[in-house]
Amino acid sequence: MEEELKNLVKNMPIFPGVYRMLNAKEEIIYIGKAKNLKKRVRSYFSKNQDSPRTKIMVGNINNIEFTVTNTEAEALILENNLIKKFMPRYNVIFRDDKSYPYLAITSDKYPRIKFHRGLKKKGTQYFGPFPNSNAARESIQLLQKVFMLRTCQNSIFNNRTRPCLEHQIKRCTAPCVDLISESDYISDTNQAALFLNGKDNEVIKNLSNKMNEYSEEHNFERAAIFRDRIQSLRQIRLKQFVSDFSENDADIIASSISLGFICVNVVMIRSGRHLGDKSFFPRNHDKSLTTNVIEVFLTQYYDKNIPPPVIVIEDNIDRELIKKFFQFKKYQTVKIISRIVGDKRNWLSMAKKNADIAVQQKNTLQSNHADRLNALNKLLPFSKDIGRIECFDISHTMGENTVGSCVVYDKLAMQTKDYRRYNINNVTPGDDYAAMREVLSRRYNRMKNEDALRPDLILVDGGKGQFSIAEEIMKEIGMDNIFLVGVSKGANRKAGKEKLIMSNNKVLSNIDETNLGFHLIQQVRDEAHRFAITGHRARRAKTRLSSSIEDIEGIGSKKRKNLLAYFGGIEGIKNATVEELITVEGINNQLAEKIYNYFN
Repeated sequence: MEEELKNLVKNMPIFPGVYRMLNAKEEIIYIGKAKNLKKRVRSYFSKNQDSPRTKIMVGNINNIEFTVTNTEAEALILENNLIKKFMPRYNVIFRDDKSYPYLAITSDKYPRIKFHRGLKKKGTQYFGPFPNSNAARESIQLLQKVFMLRTCQNSIFNNRTRPCLEHQIKRCTAPCVDLISESDYISDTNQAALFLNGKDNEVIKNLSNKMNEYSEEHNFERAAIFRDRIQSLRQIRLKQFVSDFSENDADIIASSISLGFICVNVVMIRSGRHLGDKSFFPRNHDKSLTTNVIEVFLTQYYDKNIPPPVIVIEDNIDRELIKKFFQFKKYQTVKIISRIVGDKRNWLSMAKKNADIAVQQKNTLQSNHADRLNALNKLLPFSKDIGRIECFDISHTMGENTVGSCVVYDKLAMQTKDYRRYNINNVTPGDDYAAMREVLSRRYNRMKNEDALRPDLILVDGGKGQFSIAEEIMKEIGMDNIFLVGVSKGANRKAGKEKLIMSNNKVLSNIDETNLGFHLIQQVRDEAHRFAITGHRARRAKTRLSSSIEDIEGIGSKKRKNLLAYFGGIEGIKNATVEELITVEGINNQLAEKIYNYFN
């Protein structure tokens, strides 16, 4: 195979393009771009390759596919699209599932200011984006205080007969009951829009003129309102004003690398205001890789977020390539700055500091988990170091709506994407042993057949009975080489008094409650319990919402509707006699007895 790969690389073109590395299962494990395909791909097979991750990846390559492009910029676009589509295991992937929040001013007769996330509607004015929902909602509250715009939905606004609490606390001028003229309200709305667009001085000047007008008319009460607005705006400006970016939007981007973690921090400047920052941690990054992180981030981040006119970065990147990327995306002219002076340097320093802090916190958390895992390896009599843990629990109410859960701990964290729930239908209600048998059989028979990633340790929430079932099942499947532990409730089900049950009737009890390995077991067990209960409750709620009479043979939708209409609901049907049931249209004596026996 190695010889075949070398011949494949030898015959690759020297043009720009995208290459895709596949494993024996024809799964794409890595996607990359290259200015020279042959030269770039050949470098992976160099004897001087010092990256452990790359060595592992190369060892899994079974085939290499490639697509030639006209330019390197086109290759960059294609690479980005393919990474998003296939999510290869060895690619650096920045992930942020949520779209960024905006402030929106609607186009209604009396416009409404609101929080917005998602698709934009024609006619509505949008301001942002904000780094998080808290920043956006705080800005709405500030604008309410100054401009007193409504935030209520139209359904409420159109049906008001008297002012609401927002008016009472001076957060709304109550246009719903005509306590402000349409022209004055629109004027306030326009002032708010000017302020959000960074026209602070213009807004304050307009408000000052209004204040002076009312003062000259001796309407000091009205003048005081505008005076307070001006003071509030000045306070906001003091908090959020950024001198060097007073007329510009800008993103300031810095990265930090520490102990194998990479963090990219983005500081958002919009309309001259610092709206906050957001930290990103790439998945699947090579811990030895420190180059091109910013470059990767720019292409992925701005693939779905429109860039501001100015982007300030700390690192030198391939500007021409990023410029072509922006041109391809048909973005406005974007200026990328790395050599900076003045206040911009201070903001970059702040972004760098935030990235440093975020990555330190990540390391601290990871270190705590590493200590717990090391302690667990010392606690359990297991020759192999434990890395991946899977834990199982069963949840039900009086045997009904039984749900089994499987949670996964790996890479020093709970891996929520690997969690699984199992609805149990084919066992005697309340038989936890049979339920555990079914869950483990479904989980590990499939894992064996698919040759998936196997755990080093399996935890079963339960006593000797559940443990014995688990041990039996794993032997039947042929996976009894995986270390198995039952977590039994302690005396009086008191937390911290649990017993650990293992093979050959070995039991660990009276474990030091301060043992970090014991804490890890408790954490994973509690998470399995939480996940099982959540699934059970959801299933139970769904059952309750649906009519249980649908399970009775002979009851279709029409008869169901007739029964519900006649008795007023499920409870009425449950309490009905056979004689009462017969009186319902379509229900004969035989069917009435079936219904009665079903509920009784």
